[in-house]
Amino acid sequence: MSPRGVAGATLVVALLVGGCGSPRSGTLGPAPTAAPPGTAPVIVTPPSASARPEPTPRTDPPRPSSTSPSPPTSGPAGGTITVELWFVRAGQLVPTRRSRPATMATSRLALTELARGPTPAEAAGGLRTLVPADVEVTRITDGTAALRAPSGDPAERRLREAQVVWTLTQFPTVRRVRLDGAAPVGRADYADLLPPIVVTGPTAGERVTTPLVVTGTADVFEATVSVRVLDSAGREVATGFGTASCGSGCRGGYRVLVGWRTTREQKGTIEVYEVSARDGSRINTTSVPVLLAPGG
Repeated sequence: MSPRGVAGATLVVALLVGGCGSPRSGTLGPAPTAAPPGTAPVIVTPPSASARPEPTPRTDPPRPSSTSPSPPTSGPAGGTITVELWFVRAGQLVPTRRSRPATMATSRLALTELARGPTPAEAAGGLRTLVPADVEVTRITDGTAALRAPSGDPAERRLREAQVVWTLTQFPTVRRVRLDGAAPVGRADYADLLPPIVVTGPTAGERVTTPLVVTGTADVFEATVSVRVLDSAGREVATGFGTASCGSGCRGGYRVLVGWRTTREQKGTIEVYEVSARDGSRINTTSVPVLLAPGG
């Protein structure tokens, strides 16, 4: 090769080895290889510093609905017992409650309170009793309580008996009541004396806080029960509605949650009613006078 050809070859080699511009350091690493056919590319994203695991939603177990009032409750020995009493309003049965010192003679306690009559707050709500003080249970055998039929106006005899039967059968030991040796009777024998909507809680005169759970039983159109809360001036401060476990020809239990905003404690009213399917008006209303605690 001539000297000029050697010089040209040397220049080409120098350019290939040194490249152009300033020198570079490091390595390019191995040559990339293609992914096997049919394999999707994998993309790895580094975790974010602010990422948090999604919380697992908490689900509360469903509350069982009941078509009958709750059984009496009691505290520890020497404490109190709460009994349910059934009074009368406008020819129908209405429940309320009493908390008294615990006793083994619960049926006697319940009948004594029944004969004693409503509190001033209950009386203001139209409740009264037809049961006299001479009523007493003579014995309880095989789930049947025997007693003398309470005295009083013959025209109100059935309502009076219904008060006794519905009050005594709240206890687990009493399923039926025998009056003056007649055939035993139970709650079903007086079910027609219940209003379409029964409110078991709250009771008349009770101090209530927000949110409030209104409970009871109802036999209303499409099982829909509506509630509204009125303040001392009669203004509507809360509304709500719920569905009974049965309705339109059968009685079911309901629970409706309502809350209100008030700045002071005051007298109020809980109204539970049915909305008329014909004109949307409030019908079969049950009103419970209460003491509203402030809330917001």
